[in-house]
Amino acid sequence: MPEISVIIVNWRSKDYVRQCLSALSKYCPIAELEIIVVDSASYDGCGDMLAKEFPRAVFVQLDQNVGFGRANNAGFERATGEYVWLLNPDTEVVGDAATTLRAALQARNDVGMVGARLLNCDGSLQTACVQSLPTPLNQALDSELLRHIFGVWGFKAFRSGSQPVEVEAISGACMMLRRVDFDRVGRFERRYFMYCEDMDLCFKVRKHGLKILYVPEAGVLHHGGASAQKQFSKFSVVLTQEAVTSYFTGNYGIAHAWIYRFCMGVSALVRIPALLAGRLFPRASHRKNSASLKKWITILRWCLGGERWAKAYSPS
Repeated sequence: MPEISVIIVNWRSKDYVRQCLSALSKYCPIAELEIIVVDSASYDGCGDMLAKEFPRAVFVQLDQNVGFGRANNAGFERATGEYVWLLNPDTEVVGDAATTLRAALQARNDVGMVGARLLNCDGSLQTACVQSLPTPLNQALDSELLRHIFGVWGFKAFRSGSQPVEVEAISGACMMLRRVDFDRVGRFERRYFMYCEDMDLCFKVRKHGLKILYVPEAGVLHHGGASAQKQFSKFSVVLTQEAVTSYFTGNYGIAHAWIYRFCMGVSALVRIPALLAGRLFPRASHRKNSASLKKWITILRWCLGGERWAKAYSPS
């Protein structure tokens, strides 16, 4: 019986799934892996591709798009391995990441979750692979500059060398847990459609007295992480705000959710004038500046009640 069950959720990502499984076949001891691919009602031909190219993979077809977390839960229902490895379809392992992550879990009974060093397509570090759990303040102040200067939001982990280091949270693009622990903490919360469900799972793991480790020797390419940060999507921006609000409401109470909304509104009021001023300088990256400006205007409108999840969501 395979020791590790790899769960991949597909939504119009058939080509990425092919690349992901090809890398697993190349670098990992495939006999130790159980591959489970869940299609969240995208019907993009992923099942046919798997039948032809990866016949050992288990394919689960959902009849509606239930979101990232619930789709992973559906895949877990079919999993039989001792370890559960949650992978985004747009990832590719670099070397034997499976064995490295599993070894980190086996070494310590007090560890409940491990994550890999995520890399951009050019091989550079994808800093979002390590994070701090959300607070109203760190969400409002979040910026690449502040991360580097103060070493917050998990950045201290990148200065620890090659040894596994304890962190507050890791990206949902690559998570490995013991099967019993994933089940014990309650799996992914159903209230999230997309975004923040990985932070919620990290919160629950730590709440159960288990530690989370960042394992830098396990490398995984993550194609979508860098490009997503440079593009503006009203759907993504609004849904993120709603998801973080749900995180605070569910884990800390409604007062924290309102504090978060207030802090984000203040942050938007500070950032928008600064971004407008930045457009006056010819050396500024106008594309990145424009995306940031649209993002923070949308966040301000959301804080004032002008943007809602239902208005932003489009299944097309």
